[in-house]
Amino acid sequence: MALSVSMAVQLACTTKESPISSPPGNSSTSPARTSRAAFGTTPDGTPVELFTVTNSHGIELRAMTYGAIILSLKVPDRAGALDDVVLGYDTAMDYVRNNAPHFGAVVGRYANRIAKARFTLDGQTFPLAANNGPNHLHGGPKGFDSVVWRGEALPNGVAFTYVSADGEEGYPGRMPVRVTYTLTDRDELVVDYQATTDKPTVINLSQHTYFNLAGQAVRDVLDHRLQLDADRYTPVDATLIPTGELAPVEGTPFDFRQPATIGARIDAPHPQIQTGRGYDHNFVVNGQSGQLRHAARVVEPSTGRTLDVATTEPGVQFYSANFLDGSITGKQGRAYQKRFGFCLETQHFPDAPNQPAFPSTVLRPGETFVSKTVFTFGVEK
Repeated sequence: MALSVSMAVQLACTTKESPISSPPGNSSTSPARTSRAAFGTTPDGTPVELFTVTNSHGIELRAMTYGAIILSLKVPDRAGALDDVVLGYDTAMDYVRNNAPHFGAVVGRYANRIAKARFTLDGQTFPLAANNGPNHLHGGPKGFDSVVWRGEALPNGVAFTYVSADGEEGYPGRMPVRVTYTLTDRDELVVDYQATTDKPTVINLSQHTYFNLAGQAVRDVLDHRLQLDADRYTPVDATLIPTGELAPVEGTPFDFRQPATIGARIDAPHPQIQTGRGYDHNFVVNGQSGQLRHAARVVEPSTGRTLDVATTEPGVQFYSANFLDGSITGKQGRAYQKRFGFCLETQHFPDAPNQPAFPSTVLRPGETFVSKTVFTFGVEK
């Protein structure tokens, strides 16, 4: 096995925050700071909390216990002006009412798709919810994105824990999960995942944030320049399930080995582009799975903001928000139109439980699933 080292909320007024600061460091900078605040309750009285993490450069992360969702991430442009570079909503209630796009959430137990909503493990077939046409997507109707996690404030981040019950959404095994967001003074958002199980099961966790480095979705992302460290990708069928082929990107619209704008070939007359309505494909990250290595770089030319992604995962799903259509009103009352964001979801491959040639997603008792992804923000002068 290749273990990767990858309900209505009744909104309440924010209460007094409880800050936790990091130990003193460089006296020329302010220490990192984490605060927590009440953010409502579920109908059964389970509290929902909001955590705010700020590093010494003023970069600010806000995340809540509902879905372990990243609500906002403020980073500077080349003039030093901070702006929120992730899509989402202004209130927790909005996420509960309609987070079909999975804005900012941790998705699981199995990120991405499982064909025909079933898999077989050790001779036993496990049926799952078909919530994406005939397939299973992102852990089902009540995946990890729509449950309340337990939050723990750290000096420079937040840890979210959740115990998935045996049989939850059809998956075998009781699974304790821990996801940590750390904001470093190198302007990195480090996402660490860890899980164990008491029965053989499958797992594939990812962070489903939609980025727009121009700022609060003032326009689409087609002029963002993207580079992917991937020589191959996994073509899909009409229902977006991988065919099993690891196809070369060379000579196709999927070749981002050299920087190209997202919009340069997004409407190319290529069968895979037409199937996905743009980009909605898993790329095979070059290098050794399990080792932290660079996977992607994005540059937004007008603001100069940059994003680099490194991961221990074997794949990254590049999604160009093809299914946003203006019907969702996001932050500041903005309608999110088609391709107003992009996702770089580090992951094991879609449908791996049904495709033995793909890196394994099986987790057994006594083993620990670990995974790391690092999002580094910067500015191109």
